[in-house]
Amino acid sequence: MPPSPLLLGVDVGGTTTAAGAVTSQGEVVVEESVATHRHGPGRALDTIAGLIATVRERAGRLGHTIGGIGLGIPGPVDVAAGRVGEPVHHIPDLAGRPLAAELAERFALPVFVDNDVNALALAEWRFGHGRGARSLVALAVGTGIGAGIVLDGRLVRGAAGFGGELGHVPVDFDGPPCWCGGRGCLVVFASGRGIAEAARARATGSARSTLLRAAGDDPRAITARMVFAAAAAGDTVAAGVVDEACRALAAMIGTVVNGLNPEVVVVTGGVATSLAPLEARLMKAAGEYAFAPALAATRVAIVPGDKRVTMRGAAALVLYETEGKEEAR
Repeated sequence: MPPSPLLLGVDVGGTTTAAGAVTSQGEVVVEESVATHRHGPGRALDTIAGLIATVRERAGRLGHTIGGIGLGIPGPVDVAAGRVGEPVHHIPDLAGRPLAAELAERFALPVFVDNDVNALALAEWRFGHGRGARSLVALAVGTGIGAGIVLDGRLVRGAAGFGGELGHVPVDFDGPPCWCGGRGCLVVFASGRGIAEAARARATGSARSTLLRAAGDDPRAITARMVFAAAAAGDTVAAGVVDEACRALAAMIGTVVNGLNPEVVVVTGGVATSLAPLEARLMKAAGEYAFAPALAATRVAIVPGDKRVTMRGAAALVLYETEGKEEAR
């Protein structure tokens, strides 16, 4: 018998786009990655289409066919219409495009599009730390903070597609203004951008900050990774910023555990690499906000970010959508 068709998953990023041919068990058979705007500004779609064609051709040489295409996009998506919403800050040329229809016409395959963190949650639920669970919340802590939520085997997208915007839940009513227009949002305290901005402001007024010296006395050069390293080395300014970040994230874990009671919580993204050594500290703080029995029943995993996971999640999106339609018949 010929092998089952593979799923083609695409993780579209502001800098790099990755695509892979993936089995229904999550094994990546073929993968490619290229610069998103390799053909120049405004031509991300050309890059995506070219990458899909390359992966499909390579899979074909190995004797595989492709059964469907899934894409994870860093921005809002009208899933029902397969249309990218607005704003898509890093890839503005995709905003408003009926991406699913355009690619389906080009490749004569079913195409599904969703937010990249929803795709990431599907990857963890289908293939990763949440395999076998009925409920999972993925917190993607990177430059910003997004979340993907699976409850009772269903992805929670919300009435207007804003399900999972946990980065913009306030954790401090009197906190600083957020870039979204709100105040005291989680993202201000615990995202890579928020951590770096808080450290820059505080280090500038501290002549003894080793963090500032590590940045060559240029506050603009301070990054979140540098803040975590300086905190581990005993810098008091950096330690204060990291403590706030951990407590804010712990409060969100408590909110998720109390409000949704999932079986699994996955903390991932670029900042997760720096958070992993602080797991015990983070979980102790989460215990101050979550019901003890609920937290004890929740598996919490801190997983460094990996672009391949979202790529596999985009492939899992094809399974999720097609299986759902089969069940509805």
